[in-house]
Parts: sequence; C-alpha cells; structure tokens
Amino acid sequence: MLFNSINFAIFLPIVFFLYWFVTNKSLRLQNILLLVASYFFYGCWDWRFLLLLIFSTSLDYFTGSKIFSAANPQRKKTWLWLSIIINVGLLGVFKYYNFFAESLAEACATIGLHLHPYMLNIVLPVGISFYTFHGLSYIIDIYNDKIEPEKNFINYAVFVSFFPLLVAGPIERATHLLPQIQQKRTFNYSKAIDGLRQILWGLFKKIVIADQCALYVDQVFSSADSFNGSTHAVVAILFAIQIYGDFSGYSDIALGTAKLFGIDLLRNFAFPYFSRSIPEFWRRWHISLSTWFRDYLYIPMGGSKGNKWHRIKNIFILFVVSGFWHGANWTFIIWGLLHAFYMLPSILFNTNRKNLDIVAQGKVLPSLRELLSILSTFALVAFALIFFRSDNLAQAIKFIATIFSTSLFTMPALSTGILPVLLAAFFVVEWLGRNQQYGIAELGLKWPVPLRWATYYTISIIIFYYAGTEKQFIYFQF
Repeated sequence: MLFNSINFAIFLPIVFFLYWFVTNKSLRLQNILLLVASYFFYGCWDWRFLLLLIFSTSLDYFTGSKIFSAANPQRKKTWLWLSIIINVGLLGVFKYYNFFAESLAEACATIGLHLHPYMLNIVLPVGISFYTFHGLSYIIDIYNDKIEPEKNFINYAVFVSFFPLLVAGPIERATHLLPQIQQKRTFNYSKAIDGLRQILWGLFKKIVIADQCALYVDQVFSSADSFNGSTHAVVAILFAIQIYGDFSGYSDIALGTAKLFGIDLLRNFAFPYFSRSIPEFWRRWHISLSTWFRDYLYIPMGGSKGNKWHRIKNIFILFVVSGFWHGANWTFIIWGLLHAFYMLPSILFNTNRKNLDIVAQGKVLPSLRELLSILSTFALVAFALIFFRSDNLAQAIKFIATIFSTSLFTMPALSTGILPVLLAAFFVVEWLGRNQQYGIAELGLKWPVPLRWATYYTISIIIFYYAGTEKQFIYFQF
C-alpha cells in the first residue's frame, strides 16, 4: 500500500477513527489496533512477507530476553551473535546471494574456471533492511545494558512494524519509540494539524517534485545514447532533486502520519541540499541510517579515535557498508566509495565538525562563500548519484563520459515545461523554512486564516493536478 495511493487515503482515516474513538480508553487495544493495521498495511504487498516479518520480530524479542537474563558474559554474547547471524543471514539470502554468486562466477571466469552457480528466483521483501536494523539496534542496546527487554510482545511488535515507518524508515531506536508505545497517548489537536501539514508537504515533494523529475530522468537513462552531455548534466541534477523529493517526501508523510496517532518519529532529513560540506550533508541526509551506522559500526570500530589513517580506514569501511546496504550492485559500492573520498579533506584537516549551525542563520540570503560551498557540495552529491541511479557500472561510466564530452557545451535536448518554475518555488519554500522541521511547518501560521487556508488548498490542488499513476517510492527497493 503506497502512501500516495487511494487505498492509503481510505486506510488512514479508518485506522485514525478506530484509534481515537473506539480503542482510545485502552492502551492495550490501541497497540493491538496499530499492530493489526501495520500487518494489514504490510501484507497488501504480499502476505507471505508477513511470515518473515513475524519471524524476525519473534527472534529478536526472544533473544533480547535471553541476552538480558544470561548468567554470564559468554552466554550473553552467544545469544547476541545468534540473533545477528540469523538476521544478517536472512538479509543476505534475500538481498545479496545472487550478487555474490554472480561476482564469484565472474572472478573465476577470469582465471579460466567456469562456474554455473544456482541463482535464487525470489522477491526481495519490502522494507527488510529497515525492520532488520530495528531489531539489531534493539538487541545490541540490550547487550550493552542501555535498555531492558520489552516484556510485552505486542508493544515490541508495534515498535518493529509501526506502519508509517515499516517500509522505508526512519530507522527507529527502542530508546526513543518504545517508551511512547508503552505510555498512554492522548489526542493533541495541534500535533495532529502539524502532522497533516507535514503529510501535505511530503505528498507535494513526492508527486509534484520527485515524480515530475522522474519523467525526464527515466527518459534519458533509458536511452542515454540519444542525448548530449548538457542533457546528461541536467538530468544528473534532476535525479538528485528527485531522490531527495521522493525519500524525504516519504519521511515527511511517515512522520506526519505518526503524529496523527500521538507518536513522534526520528527526523530523517534536515534540508541536506543547503549543506556547505560533505560532513554537514551526512548530518542532514537519511539521518536515522547515518546515526545507526555511526553508533553500531563506526564507534565500535574505534570511530575518530587513533591516528588519521585509522580514522580514514573506518570511514571507508563505513561508506562501503552504507553503499552495500542500499543494494547488491557495484554501483552502490562505488557511490559509497566516492563519499568516503569526499570525506578525506575533512579528516585530514580536522574540519568535519564545522558548519554545525544552519546556513545563513537569521539572513534572507547566503553569503557568496556560503553559496559557492552549497553549490559545490550539491555538485559532488549529484555526481555520485549518477552511480546510484545507473543499472550497472558501464552505464554510469558512459553517462559520465558524455557529460565531460564537447557536447556539454550544447543546448540540453529536454523540454521541461513548467518544471523549472515548480522547482524554483519548491526550493524557495525550503530555504525560507530551513530552520524548521520541514518546509511548511510554520508557513502562514501568522497569516489571516483565509490566506493560510488558501495556501494549503493551492498546494493540494497542485498535488491533485499532477497526481496520476501511483509511482512507487525509490527506497522501497532497499
């Protein structure tokens, strides 16, 4: 069930009504309703995926309890690694088996050995990377004595499978979400209205920005040989905008939907394309994944401790794993490696903690230096995303070679219509709202009521105008 579908538009009000008007006097009933709704939501893709989700949830619920009650450190570690191996093993089979089998066959072919590995004809369960990371953080936190295991299976199952975040995050922590599930929730009108505004802005990002950019991105990537270098450069920019609108739009809808049920989820995006450096970009892009890898991979490896070469090694491991998390393709690994190289100057010159504030704080426009920093950071990100978007390395290299050919200095062969106007308006709103949680969080709150509602209706009309085919979110494939 897609957030941008008619089915979800029917599903959400029904669950909202039952939650606040039927089960509102019982926390247990509210949580049971959320769990049933979440399983229904997930089962709409393929009911067989539910079996894997329930197994993963039960595994971590059981091993978390065993880790906590273990009599000695060795037994605790045994239960921890049992859960990790099974979780990562399932993820590996569904997501990476064919990649490793093909890579092994290709490597052997270079030395004259011709293997014919058995390939799995299986569908990747939607959201498996996300809910697997929910469970892993839970058991690791128990092992590290940060939390105690949840005794109520319903509560824990809601933590893992809460439908707004189930398919594409944000990746929650038990320390943040479980206490909200355990406590009685009362309806907050202001929070609900704020949630609706965030849903509206998320739908605008997805349908009006991301999906309209996708029309040109898909056209050029599907027949790249037919277009010149300037067109490729424009499309690289459009894909960077598309993936931001698509994924941050999903996150806004997820956070806004959770607010309707009195629950706050972790923020996942903080206007990353206004970043002045790559380290700042990664503090603002897919925040829940970045901090997950920081806390459960980078810091355990030693983090920033030790000499510069040790830090560089850790950064490269971090970004290679991050790339591989996104998919079983060398293009994602190269994308991760590029970002690791981008991080090198900040490590060598100890500048990774610069730019912790909001750009041009208290100003209408950035300084020339800030503007150049923003544009250069965006250019680096957009370049790396060419690999992210490409089906294989050959396509990515050919795409980039065309950009750096003499045809870069010709006119782009795209007729984008009103899209540049929509993009300009979008980034103006995002810029003016960059010190808020999302672009229109405070837009019009101090305006006269008729003008404020006219603004919301205008955004809604634009969304309905561009709404057509229900297009899947990019991060569903991960």
